Amino acid sequence: MKKFFIFLLTGLFLTSAICLDVSAAKKGGKISKEAVQQMSDDIDYLTKKIYARALLSPKDNETLIGIKIQLDNQMLSSGATEMAPLYYKAANVYRLREMKAEAIDCYKTILENFSDTALAPKATAALLEMGVEVTAPSNDSEEEEDEGI
Repeated sequence: MKKFFIFLLTGLFLTSAICLDVSAAKKGGKISKEAVQQMSDDIDYLTKKIYARALLSPKDNETLIGIKIQLDNQMLSSGATEMAPLYYKAANVYRLREMKAEAIDCYKTILENFSDTALAPKATAALLEMGVEVTAPSNDSEEEEDEGI
């Protein structure tokens, strides 16, 4: 019964967080600098705990999930370059926690949306280190020129 209650509360928390973030994304609102800084601080805190070999609490896991939801929702409304470092830091936390699928998703988001930043080569290196094949994004205009020759 106790586990069910905790599960229910966690579900309610995540559902409300998703609803709030989706509504902000629909409005096209940009994440405030304070919110970006808070996410960065939270990721740094979680990274320190992982390096210290400390266990993450359920609250820590909720924080990490909430950050990923906020980042993904922000990408729906605008691909602001200040999101790239947050994706990279979140990917590193996921990788350290051996959550490979989530780490790959974050690294690929950097490659797809922030390929012109300094973090793209780092994301590529991390993916290769994880054994993920990385292909360079194709440039459609170059392909069209090649076909016309």
